[in-house]
Amino acid sequence: MSEMAATAPADPRPAAEAGIPVGANPFSRWAVLALVLIGSALFLALLWMIGTGTGFGSTNDGQSHADGRGLNGYAAMARYIEKRGHPVVRARNVGALDKPGLLVLTPPAGADGEDIEKIVSKRRYIGPTLVILPKWMALQPGREQEKAKTGWVNLQGMRPLEWRGFLDDVTVVQGEVDANGAKARWHGFGLEGALPSRKALQSGKGDTLVPVVEEQDGRVLAAFIDDGGSYPALEDAALTGMSSDPEDEDLYPLVLVFEPDLVDNWGMADRRAAQLVDALVAASEVEPRGTVTFDLTMNGFGRAQNLLTLAFTPPFLAATLCLLLAALVLGWRAFLRFGPPLAGERAIAFGKRALVANSAGLVRRSHRLHLIGGPYADHARDRLIRALALPRTLPPEQADAAIDRALASRRADAEPFSAISARLRHARKSHDLVKAARDLHALERMLTR
Repeated sequence: MSEMAATAPADPRPAAEAGIPVGANPFSRWAVLALVLIGSALFLALLWMIGTGTGFGSTNDGQSHADGRGLNGYAAMARYIEKRGHPVVRARNVGALDKPGLLVLTPPAGADGEDIEKIVSKRRYIGPTLVILPKWMALQPGREQEKAKTGWVNLQGMRPLEWRGFLDDVTVVQGEVDANGAKARWHGFGLEGALPSRKALQSGKGDTLVPVVEEQDGRVLAAFIDDGGSYPALEDAALTGMSSDPEDEDLYPLVLVFEPDLVDNWGMADRRAAQLVDALVAASEVEPRGTVTFDLTMNGFGRAQNLLTLAFTPPFLAATLCLLLAALVLGWRAFLRFGPPLAGERAIAFGKRALVANSAGLVRRSHRLHLIGGPYADHARDRLIRALALPRTLPPEQADAAIDRALASRRADAEPFSAISARLRHARKSHDLVKAARDLHALERMLTR
């Protein structure tokens, strides 16, 4: 049985006899709609990913920025601020750095100080800026560290920092924590805590610095710049007095965090560091639900502006949504058409009239009308020979004479058949040809009644 079934020929019956209607649509209306919608959604998702850069490589590379999840990164800080109700933007385009709200800059040690100065100077009347200085030299985990996750790093001492062109009157000091190896203690904003590292400490010096966070021995860990602006919240938290009188109330503050372990992932393991982040954000004159932007352009993740990026960015996003809605409406109207589909007409219609019309059109376009006069006269003679019961073997001249005699017996003043036939054969113009053909047709009707 199995061998016979394996070698049995295919069913030779037609599709209609096999239960499949001939010409039936293999897809239902809902299947076609699902294919169109899924395809359109995937295409739009592709455009969005190209425009925003989403899905094209991870930014968790172990460096000090808002997407870094190593000890030296600030992913915990960004997520904590977001959980506290602030919209967080991870900017990968320079155009997003001049928007209102708090801008958090985390430039690497090798950044150009003049580039930092341009960004900060442009924002002084737009919104506050928080600059977190780098400290650690981070290396990727070795092969022996099998449990290390993506983005984790090994901290191997401090990295020298010198940003020429940005706050050249401020000095960054890198040194030991304490001689006895104890953890550094910090205080500020009514809070106090301990830094995670027992070895390295980074602080700042400068005449324009107003400290808001200090180490227990007085080293400045975080400060704002005394530049003549009026910053009530920061002035209340200042650990020393300001040397200048506030003059420009429209100026926004510039805050520097010299010791990154206060707010990086390593330091955020302590809840007191989270409280310090809350205090820094609030004192920087950010509204309770104000936007906080973390810059990624200076960390090597900048992306040039393009049309796709603009299409998915306000205010152009509204126009993009309108176009998508219009396309959806047009597609829906096309899907729900009214009435049966219009069947296409045949190139050559059925029937004698259509055949004659097509033939006449072909002759007219070829400009050979004068060639149809003779055949038309010959066919008329053959029809009259049959109608008058004349011998079919008569030569053309004798047949013409016999037809003329039959016509004369009925109507003596009528134009003879031979004369009309001669006019038709010698006609060259279309109106002469038509007139001779009409006269011949009238003569034929007279003799065949």
